[in-house]
Amino acid sequence: MGRMLTIDPVTRIEGHARVALDLDDAGGITRADLIVNELRGFERILVGMEAEKMPQITARICGVCPSAHHLAAVKALENALGVDPPPAAKLMRELLYMGHFIHSHTLHLFVLAGPDLVLGLDGDPAKRNIVGVVEAVPEVALKALRLRSLGQKLNELIGGRGVHPVTAIIGGMSFDLDEQKLAAATALVDEALELALELATVAKDLINAQATAHPALLTDLQQPTWYMGTVKGGKVNFYDGRLRVIDDTGMVRAEFDAPEYGTYLAERTVESSYLKPVFMNVDGQEHVYRVNTLARMNVAEGMETPKAQSWFEAFRKGLGWPCHLTVPHNYARIIELIYACEKAKEIVSDPAVLGSARIPVTMKAGHGVGHVEAPRGSLFHEYEIDDNGIVQAANLIVATQQNYSSINTSILQAAQVFVAGRGEDAILNAVEFAIRSYDPCLSCATHAVGRMPLIVEMRRNGETVHLMRRDA
Repeated sequence: MGRMLTIDPVTRIEGHARVALDLDDAGGITRADLIVNELRGFERILVGMEAEKMPQITARICGVCPSAHHLAAVKALENALGVDPPPAAKLMRELLYMGHFIHSHTLHLFVLAGPDLVLGLDGDPAKRNIVGVVEAVPEVALKALRLRSLGQKLNELIGGRGVHPVTAIIGGMSFDLDEQKLAAATALVDEALELALELATVAKDLINAQATAHPALLTDLQQPTWYMGTVKGGKVNFYDGRLRVIDDTGMVRAEFDAPEYGTYLAERTVESSYLKPVFMNVDGQEHVYRVNTLARMNVAEGMETPKAQSWFEAFRKGLGWPCHLTVPHNYARIIELIYACEKAKEIVSDPAVLGSARIPVTMKAGHGVGHVEAPRGSLFHEYEIDDNGIVQAANLIVATQQNYSSINTSILQAAQVFVAGRGEDAILNAVEFAIRSYDPCLSCATHAVGRMPLIVEMRRNGETVHLMRRDA
């Protein structure tokens, strides 16, 4: 008779979830499901609201990636109205967004995944948190927290707020950048780039140490999937470009603009979770695909900035292409962290950023789609607007939905490799580590609120026989 193991709640990820593991009669793990049962239903809440407020309202979906929703929303509205903001506005938005990436990737590498990397998968659960990281490597922790704050300060300087930006509006930005703010931004960027380059080597060494301590992380945690990410001139770009899709051999199977996403992305529902998986529909067949940092490394031909390009080349040389391993998501975050700092430096050095950042806009009926590359992968906003500028329909496709099937596979692989013959802490550590590689954002995926503990549940024929819990 089979049984199921459930991990509830999953810790150090954004949102609240539990994991269910099905076991066969011999004790082997045959299936894994990440279950998210929280719901706010933002897509319904937005209907009937004023369209011009979408960038500010949707930023409240999540406190971890508000800038991504802020910019995807304003781009969708501009697409609906046929508006092209001036060059200064695009540069300011991208500068804001580089601050967001600096904050988000540093947060993940040193606070969320940091305890795994610094203290190890076999570390004492009581110490596997940011306090434990600070105690173990105080200088590294202080520099990482400083880098995170620099990204947040840049986001605040250009976005008006550190957590929920308000300055991107239809037609551009709500203010023009002046010399004083540019000087402040430049100082933040210069310090961030210096710290990022120093911490990049630290993070890489920590990742390599865990791969050496647990070789199965590289040999067994892998899955050949398709991949999607945004490219501009063939290079990784977070703010603008076309969506490129490759299959598991590296062949480009599609390349399209955001408004065409409905042709390729198919949302599905599952009985066990409010999180809706998304599949890639090409030539009448649906395929599992991944977005996120690893996907961007796989679909692109390179990076736009020199130091990030050097790291990109080393990534390709060391891990092959396309890379199907799960753990290198963190390695790819290092590359993108360097890129975000370098790109920000390019923007603050561009005289065009001081130009006029807004054009007048007349509201009218329309349908639009906007997208950005969120830290966790491709994000889409779609709105239908009536003549009065009221939202009649809204749809959001977020990264964690698109990674859902792959997350379940990675959980299964981690459990199969690390669970056998080990205690509860080892089970929890391994499964959580696999999930955190994707840096999932469950409040975005289900529009949920709440704490983020982890539950693992074992069941036999649908009945729970054992429960493990770890609070955040």
